[in-house]
Amino acid sequence: MSTPESPTARPGLLVHLSAPMQSWGQRSRFGERDTAAVPTRSGLIGLIAAADGRPRDADLTDLRTLRFLIRVDRPGSLLRDFHTVGGGRPNHQTVATAEGKRRPGDTATLVTTRYYLQDAAFTVAVTTAPDPANSTDGTGLLAKVATALAEPTWPPFLGRRSCPPEATLLLGHHDNAWAALMQLPLHRALDKWNPVVDITYSADQPLDDLPVPEGCTPVGEQTTGSITDDPLSFAETSRAHTRRTSYQRVIKTPHTVTASAGIGTDYLDALTKHLNPEEAATGASR
Repeated sequence: MSTPESPTARPGLLVHLSAPMQSWGQRSRFGERDTAAVPTRSGLIGLIAAADGRPRDADLTDLRTLRFLIRVDRPGSLLRDFHTVGGGRPNHQTVATAEGKRRPGDTATLVTTRYYLQDAAFTVAVTTAPDPANSTDGTGLLAKVATALAEPTWPPFLGRRSCPPEATLLLGHHDNAWAALMQLPLHRALDKWNPVVDITYSADQPLDDLPVPEGCTPVGEQTTGSITDDPLSFAETSRAHTRRTSYQRVIKTPHTVTASAGIGTDYLDALTKHLNPEEAATGASR
């Protein structure tokens, strides 16, 4: 197997996100709670901030230097949930209004529509942005993030509190996280009738030097868009996000380069062997 080379080696962490349901709100307003197709920057930084034990009004300056390259292992499917709250209770227990009063019985039930990604899986390369004004290379911040994800202060969730991860988040540290991500086994069932899969990569930085392994083929050009998900503050009374550019490209990838390892224990076994090849070889020789 060839090793993809990148003009710029980015030290970083690999993080896996999979669960029966995930929800990465992007434009949620009032009774309509949407989800993006891939994890948002605000969702990922929020997950790390919670794992690090930061309150909602904590400073996010250091975490905003993190950069995320997201590989879509399984896109999942969209689930629409009809959700009600506050109905069938006595007046003093109904939802409070903006004036501090209580909603009367005939309007007490609030209806929301919530969307989820069901059965989706993503693997994320977490790196740091180059900072010409600072001589640090982000090593300290990445180590802090790794510790937080390995031993979270508060329970992590994938975009919404009702969506806990189904497996260990942190897969380890790599000297070139982008290259390592390209060859990590896919959390996807093997399609024996289709030896090549289209894998989507989404990032908050240009993908011009994404290391494409030998035998893989980019599909079309890199696409760009705009999304308001870069968090300035999570404080309840002053929550704010700013707009940023998103980048995406699709790579046709043969199973011989990046294996579809299956789901459940098949994926965990393949992942363990990939991350610990020497240990796997020792076990096989016994």
